[in-house]
Amino acid sequence: MLDIAEELGRWCAQDRDFAVATVVAVSGSAPRQPGAALAVDAAGTAVGSVSGGCVEGAVYELCQSALETGQAVLERFGYSDADAFAVGLTCGGVIDVLITPVPAGAPWRALLAEALDAAVSGATTAVVRAVAGPAELLGRSLLLVRADGSHDGGLGGPPELDRTALDEARAMLDAGHTGTLEIGADGSRCGQPVTLLVESRVPAPRMLVFGAIDFAAALVRTGAFLGYRVTVCDARPVFATAARFPEADEVVVEWPHRYLAATEVDSRTVVCVLTHDAKFDVPLLELALRMPVAYVGAMGSRRTHLDRLERLRAEGLTEAELAALRSPIGLDLGARTPQETALSIAAEIVATRRGGTGVPLTGAHTPIHHDGHGGAGSAAGADGAMGEDGREPARLDPAA
Repeated sequence: MLDIAEELGRWCAQDRDFAVATVVAVSGSAPRQPGAALAVDAAGTAVGSVSGGCVEGAVYELCQSALETGQAVLERFGYSDADAFAVGLTCGGVIDVLITPVPAGAPWRALLAEALDAAVSGATTAVVRAVAGPAELLGRSLLLVRADGSHDGGLGGPPELDRTALDEARAMLDAGHTGTLEIGADGSRCGQPVTLLVESRVPAPRMLVFGAIDFAAALVRTGAFLGYRVTVCDARPVFATAARFPEADEVVVEWPHRYLAATEVDSRTVVCVLTHDAKFDVPLLELALRMPVAYVGAMGSRRTHLDRLERLRAEGLTEAELAALRSPIGLDLGARTPQETALSIAAEIVATRRGGTGVPLTGAHTPIHHDGHGGAGSAAGADGAMGEDGREPARLDPAA
């Protein structure tokens, strides 16, 4: 739902009645992950997507029905072997979609509007909703969790349920994960279960590009396209200018290792070293390879790479630390131009993030879609909470 926060925020401000369909669980190959949403207002306007087109028509009709009845609906869509023309996912996956009416008079609507505004502004925030379990909890309330741990709202159950949900949601928000989790409806770890969807929105991950060269300009554009907040850093002021990198979020004139030591990084940060000059590379990589970042890659020939490894060993880096270095940077695409090289680097970053192999899909027996982080927010973890078969829809009456 937070992926269409800007549009839904406008609808809330305009007092529109609408229904929102949210993917809450995924099994197998499916085009969208938990949190993906499609919304329909009373006039029939639609925004967003839950499947990339496979089941949008059926979900659109369910949203219209939810607006009329005021009832939430949990629907499962999967491939139908019995009828190839049935509404379902032709890719063979299974998705569970929760359709929730959001009338202008809903008591939790103001809190939803606050959550949407926070997501649009880039603030770290999470929204928790009950998607399966006791009928009195479903489609009626939400819990808003902020970066500082504070919260508003509730799930409509006992206080212990909110406390347990908060603990779990804060952990998922810290990791930037969206997915489902199952706890007891009374807040315990047992008893009647309730499945919660935690939608996390965190600031864009950072891409740090060191070396203000033409290849960097192409990589900046590609990084921005992938949703990174991109910084270009170079010690040479004549090259590191905003005019040369208009699509970068910031351009910094500083020695690379000094900037890296002073700036903020996290487990999603990617570091791309394009300077291929030992006086810049070695102190920078010595620092980067000891940081808890997602990716460190360095440009250069294979000869440059071997020389660089020896210099880094001389600085005391271990073989385990050196093994994290992606060098020569990028996947083998036969790239020559800056644009092709940027694509090669971006492909390796995505493969590293998602756990992909980088091999052609043609003839391969690997999954098309990967989820690199696993855990409570992963597709596999989410699916188990929703049951095994279930091609029939589960009808949830929030007024029950």
